[in-house]
Amino acid sequence: MSKKIVILGGGTGGLIVANKLRKLAKVNDVLLVDKEKNHLFNPSLLWVMTGWRTKNQIQKPLSRLQRKGIKFVNTLVENIDFKNQIIVTPDGDMPYDYLVIALGASTFPERMEGFSESAYNVFDLVGVEEIRDAVEDFDKGRIVVLVSSMPFKCPAAPYEAALLLSAHFTKKKRKNVEIEMVTPETIPMAVAGEEIGNMVVSLLQSRGISFKPQHQTTHIDPTKKKITFSDEKTLSYDLLIGVPPHGPPEFLKDSPIVEEKGWVKVNPRTMETDLENVYALGDVTSIILPDGKPLPKAGVFAHYQADVVAHNILAKMKNKSDKKEFTGKGSCFIELGDGRAGYASGNFYTEPTPKVNLKKPSRWWHWQKVLFEKVWFWKWF
Repeated sequence: MSKKIVILGGGTGGLIVANKLRKLAKVNDVLLVDKEKNHLFNPSLLWVMTGWRTKNQIQKPLSRLQRKGIKFVNTLVENIDFKNQIIVTPDGDMPYDYLVIALGASTFPERMEGFSESAYNVFDLVGVEEIRDAVEDFDKGRIVVLVSSMPFKCPAAPYEAALLLSAHFTKKKRKNVEIEMVTPETIPMAVAGEEIGNMVVSLLQSRGISFKPQHQTTHIDPTKKKITFSDEKTLSYDLLIGVPPHGPPEFLKDSPIVEEKGWVKVNPRTMETDLENVYALGDVTSIILPDGKPLPKAGVFAHYQADVVAHNILAKMKNKSDKKEFTGKGSCFIELGDGRAGYASGNFYTEPTPKVNLKKPSRWWHWQKVLFEKVWFWKWF
């Protein structure tokens, strides 16, 4: 009997699950649902900011998946009726037998007073294009790269943004530009350990970028161009580049598969939720590590988790018991802007703390990221 497999989200995880399950499309319905028409390759967003890429170079139409037998439905998910196994959308209800939730973390600039009116959003395609244009003629003043709240996706991104901007102004010989990196974190990428965090701080300091940790923003005044923190101290800026507040999709609130903060609870190994045949992966999930810290929200984890979910759905449909497990491994590039990149990799499930190493920045790692981008679009589209 034909089964309906619905994948919510066309980001990293959803795209891979859809591709891995396409062999089922001959006898089953495999649907990928996304409110956007295009898959955006988020690791290249900052390359749009620097002018190294255009917006068209870092996205592909999700409709191209239909050539592989994967049905693409471009619509908004309004709700999920888990009891009756139905996805509710403005274009009609969609039943499912197997459900994969890969919706990522949503951004909510409006949840921080003054953010939308003041800051360029570094996690938004329009935002990075605006940053690109804004820095072109910026020759004097203070640029603040601000992490407004925790958690946020891609833990290295704001630090990369600061380093890339520093390299840009160095190349332009604009010596009167000051860059400050402000975050509520104690150190960059704290979950990866003090060694990694301190190395990132050293990279910032070597570029003359001021690092201000443990600064929790309460609101931003766009008229006075001033950020106010929880200790009532303030910081002025001339140009503000920000990481907006993040959160789970609002329609999941009060659903039977979420924890108290609204993120989806999963088995950290199999990515199964508390409901039969419902899986979740990537940034929309909450996984607590052995040291009590949350697994970072990063595309690399969604990638490996997608392999696990696809394998386990295939196995279950074939009545096989060979479950695959997510091991906790992950990695990321850290762009420096001068043709070099660092590369951090390790296992976040090790006890008592994650074991992560950072490779010395080099041109090799930068070109590995360039190659990864090209292979990504070739392989999945």
